Amino acid sequence: MPDSQPRRPDDEADGSGPGRGDSGPGPGAGGGSPADRAAAAGSLLLCGARLTDGRVVDVRIGGDRIEAVGTAGSLTARGPRVDLGGYLLLPAPAEPHGHSDGALTAEGRGPVSHGAEDVQRRSTEAALLQLGHGATAQRGHVRIGDLHGLTPLEAALQTRRALRGLADVTTVAAPRLLTGVAGGDGLAMLRDAMKMGADAVGGRPDLDPDPSGYVEAALMVAAEHGAPVDLHTDGEDPARLARLAAMAGGLRHRVTIGPCAGLAHLPLAVASRAADQLAAAGVTVVCLPQGGCSGTERRGTAPVRLLRAAGVRVAAGGGALRDVANPVGRGDPLEAAYLLASQHGLSAEHAYEAVTAGARQAMGVAEVRIEAGFPAELLAVRGEKLAGVLSLGYSRIVVHRGRIVARTSAVREYCDSEAPGGPGLPRQGRSDPGGGRGRPGAGPSPGAGPDDG
Repeated sequence: MPDSQPRRPDDEADGSGPGRGDSGPGPGAGGGSPADRAAAAGSLLLCGARLTDGRVVDVRIGGDRIEAVGTAGSLTARGPRVDLGGYLLLPAPAEPHGHSDGALTAEGRGPVSHGAEDVQRRSTEAALLQLGHGATAQRGHVRIGDLHGLTPLEAALQTRRALRGLADVTTVAAPRLLTGVAGGDGLAMLRDAMKMGADAVGGRPDLDPDPSGYVEAALMVAAEHGAPVDLHTDGEDPARLARLAAMAGGLRHRVTIGPCAGLAHLPLAVASRAADQLAAAGVTVVCLPQGGCSGTERRGTAPVRLLRAAGVRVAAGGGALRDVANPVGRGDPLEAAYLLASQHGLSAEHAYEAVTAGARQAMGVAEVRIEAGFPAELLAVRGEKLAGVLSLGYSRIVVHRGRIVARTSAVREYCDSEAPGGPGLPRQGRSDPGGGRGRPGAGPSPGAGPDDG
């Protein structure tokens, strides 16, 4: 198979910068192993990776783009080579709906601190956890106003700068109120947040005395700053959804709502009509298969099959990451896709699309395909088929902007049976150069034997 011809995708939003107001690389941009530094400066060759269509290929990366894709062994390398034998190579997932400012607080004692240092520590750890799962682009909703003012947003923006080169982190400013006398301060603070560098306008209209007025104000501020809108709603009021869809026409394809679990509790005919209205307005719905989040009351998942059938763009996010809304939230896009497939009737391919193409589109970042010319945002997972890695995808290698930024290796071993003539349970270790098995307990490496069951 010849190398695929270079094709540069639509650069309308190429993801070259993680957010407004960033400047220069942050810590980690030049770190890592010599191979990683060489990859960042030049090229990287991923060898022997399996694609979802069954082909085994080499992928050559130049800078932050895929340079060529060819049959295994057909490409030469100017830089380091990484053996991906035994791995499935996928477009990297994205996290379109996180709450990093309150993440990792479920087991804390007393009130949650929203001081700048504490928020930055939590948001950094949360971002790295999600990056380890494969999410190279992440969007976090940050509450502004009340007693905390803009401090949590300042901390989240600092995290974004510190992680530049490791992950693209963007923020959604979420005020509590935007209408009436009390909403005047929220509206002023929202405008300040956008000037500071917040990437999107958010919040929860359902909490405002005038939900439609809240949406109108959010759309107005977004238009002033050329920013997208990403709002929380349970979606249980069809009339309110209809008004939102009607108002969203001016920002077509730049309005996202979620998690909309309430849609699943409406009569089928009512939910179908709401889905048709959202599709006509170009509104994207982000569902949260792993549970709720602090911005909504209903748990559960939006009716994804109904929404897809109506033509609504559907993405899936993680929501709460071990906070009071979901003390065991994992922030793992593969788990979100697994739940869509296992609990909500999507195929493995459509489920993974919700955390990749759907999520990236919701965030306004460039599409990723494993073809020449597309961004080098990739996830290699130990396994052979997509359904298998959604079930048992523990070992992962994450590529962001053309370099390896995270690795996770899982090794499963079994002890010898004590009974003579036992079942002969397999044990595993590192493959030696001759193809034999090494001692149990030797660390795994890319291309080693199966380590995910």
